[in-house]
Amino acid sequence: MTTVTAPPMPTLPPAPVREHQRLTSGRLPKWAPWAILGASALITALVFSVLAMASGSEFSIAGWAVVSALVYLVLITAISSLVEGRRKGVDRLVTGVVTAAFAVAMVPLVSVAWTVLVNGIAGLSAEFFSSSMRNVVGEGGGALHAIVGTLLITLAAAVISIPIGIFTAIYLVEYGAGKRLAQGITFLVDVMTGIPSIVAGLFAYALFALFFGPGIRMGIMGSIALSVLMIPVVVRSSEEMLRLVPNELREASYALGVPKWLTVTKVVLPTSIAGITTGVMLSISRVIGETAPLLLTAGVASSMNYNLFEGRMMTLPVFAYTQYMNAGIPVQAYHDRAWAAALVLIVIVMLLNLIARLVAKVFSPKLGR
Repeated sequence: MTTVTAPPMPTLPPAPVREHQRLTSGRLPKWAPWAILGASALITALVFSVLAMASGSEFSIAGWAVVSALVYLVLITAISSLVEGRRKGVDRLVTGVVTAAFAVAMVPLVSVAWTVLVNGIAGLSAEFFSSSMRNVVGEGGGALHAIVGTLLITLAAAVISIPIGIFTAIYLVEYGAGKRLAQGITFLVDVMTGIPSIVAGLFAYALFALFFGPGIRMGIMGSIALSVLMIPVVVRSSEEMLRLVPNELREASYALGVPKWLTVTKVVLPTSIAGITTGVMLSISRVIGETAPLLLTAGVASSMNYNLFEGRMMTLPVFAYTQYMNAGIPVQAYHDRAWAAALVLIVIVMLLNLIARLVAKVFSPKLGR
């Protein structure tokens, strides 16, 4: 019996290994930028300390920060260019510049927040939130009347501004594209965006003075003045959000025979509700801290007033202004109430923004509604 053996399989030559060309000659470790930053800060601090001791002046924190940032940018660019290549060095330079710009922008924000927090806590108490300044001279009293007035006036301004602003934005995007009327409205909205707040207060005062005579002060006048400032912000923000809605969604709705008004209501608005809500809250934050128009329209009061259509009404910005500028004896009590009012105003704005984010998250179409 003969055994048949299979011929040996031909061996294939090994596939050539392709060498990938590297863009850089090396790579800095992740800790290197932080080490360079720390070294720059330390070296600069030593130099500034020596100069301060030699001249007998104080250590300049601002100058130290600026010079440390410049030294870091120079070092990180030079070292990265030598190790990683010129392209990566330029990238790290731009990254450092952007980070430094962000840090500079955060300095006044953090400084203001910290100053208001430190000074405002001293004036906060149960009495501050439960009583007004009626018959109060010196220590004691609170800002309940100002808190209520701020909420009522801002709420009335929002009720006036939000429908007008959203409907105007819908017309500009959905119905008025290319029309002269829409172009005129856009121009007027742009002009209104930049008007000073005192002009809005003068407008509301002049409007009511024509009907009720000079010297009139009411909460609704403040709401009208704030609505003049809110409407252009709502229009511009809502217009931009509506333009971001893809036209394919509108065309798909039209293809199903849905009329235009129902398409706007059921497709366009739900799709852009998150951005519109953010724009509305930005407009509220824009006007809730206004002082000049409310001084002219709502006036100054020391008692509770729940009626927007009768009598003067106090607000938190005006309360803080009057407590600080018209301080009595003891002065510290008035200043504490002013700082506490500023802190409460910031907290109210923060809560409104958190509520807006929650509303945008709940009603956003991304949740599968």
